[in-house]
Amino acid sequence: MNLFTARLTGKMLSTEAFEKIIHDMQERVKRYRLIEKSPELAEYQALKKRVESSDFQEKKNELMNRKYKDTQEGRKMMEYETLYNSSSIRRYRRALKDEEFQAFLAFRETEDFQKIKSFKEVLTNSTIRKYRSLYYSSYYKNYLKVLNSTDLRRLEELENEVHEENFQKRHAFWADDKRWQHSEEYKDYARYEELANSEDIKFYFESRQEKIDWAELFRPAFDDDMTSGKKWKPGFGYANPAMKDGHSRTSERQAYNNGKNTFFAEGRMDIETHAETKKAIAWDEKKGFTEHVFDYTSDVMNTKDAFMQESGLFMAKVRSQGTGHHFFGMTTGKLNTPMIALYHYNGDHHQMGLVNGDKTEMVDLNFMPRSMYHVYSFRWTKNELIWYVNNLEILRLPNRLPKEAMFFLAQSWLPTKEKGGEGKLKVQWARVYRGVDDSALAQRNIEALKKEAAAEAEATKE
Repeated sequence: MNLFTARLTGKMLSTEAFEKIIHDMQERVKRYRLIEKSPELAEYQALKKRVESSDFQEKKNELMNRKYKDTQEGRKMMEYETLYNSSSIRRYRRALKDEEFQAFLAFRETEDFQKIKSFKEVLTNSTIRKYRSLYYSSYYKNYLKVLNSTDLRRLEELENEVHEENFQKRHAFWADDKRWQHSEEYKDYARYEELANSEDIKFYFESRQEKIDWAELFRPAFDDDMTSGKKWKPGFGYANPAMKDGHSRTSERQAYNNGKNTFFAEGRMDIETHAETKKAIAWDEKKGFTEHVFDYTSDVMNTKDAFMQESGLFMAKVRSQGTGHHFFGMTTGKLNTPMIALYHYNGDHHQMGLVNGDKTEMVDLNFMPRSMYHVYSFRWTKNELIWYVNNLEILRLPNRLPKEAMFFLAQSWLPTKEKGGEGKLKVQWARVYRGVDDSALAQRNIEALKKEAAAEAEATKE
């Protein structure tokens, strides 16, 4: 595959741009998971259930649209004010405050009150004459009419009620044109709106609607940024303890050096091939294991003790330099089982694919610059194997599934048939993500990443 053309046409993103997409996606998933467990989301969901309920909506509608005059408090207050301000009751209240009229009422309780109707007494007694005019006045008649009236009794009932503290609160509430904004329901509604418009809640539900594209995919089972060698050990990681792990072959020019040629520094793992004479155990196709003198040393490293996994997404950021062969991929630790080549430099060009004994299914990666890091990925689903360089799909093999869990293997070596020379395999990071079912949804998510990559490439060109 001509990767130069792929880069030139924008089909393949730069490694930096692709890593940024992965990082952003991981951060999106991390943020999604944090919000998923947050008290704010729980509060929002509880409030949403409440404000969308028929009871709440009915109450909201009532508070916003009910007229004051239609409320019980409004009707009673208007009735009270009508009675209180009626002319007859106003005159009645004035009479109660009138000292002269009060004296007249007191005079009614005396024996002389009966003399009011006597014409002779009226002429001779100034007091009786004065009260007689009140006795026949409309003022007094109104007083008597109101005194025993149903209106006065009703007014007194209402007066007790409307001045009661709870009634005053209810009345003030319903008389308020902004009663909705001052209600307890509004507090819940306002908080619901605040949460609904928060960046986190909007992000969460937008992500849910997108099915949080790679949420399940980007959940690391293994993550190594190469700050130390704790996750790596020398050797091939053979499953059979009788095998001599870390041996070379007599058809090679290097002896594997039990991890001494592997260095973890500056955030990467370097496996270095040096010109160095060393005697070591080697496998000979005719003689079996035998001692052999090599003129170079190198290393083979594995992560068998750190992880073994079936299916999922396996990624590494790799480059190499110098001469020799360099390999980064996956193995089961058993002989005569398939190996997965994420990165293989065969002394001339790069390859990736399936190594299965004499039958290999490899794709040549033409014009791959060795000095540049790329992200090499391998996706193992329940139906097929898929290889990528950065965002670009390279190879897809259906029905070639390994039957056992695999782990990472990294090595550098020199075949005897090739000219010797020093070289390095550089691995900046390696990651493994949990298995993903190859469903239509998962495929849509892959397509979404491709579109995002294409958009990023267009933006870069502009």
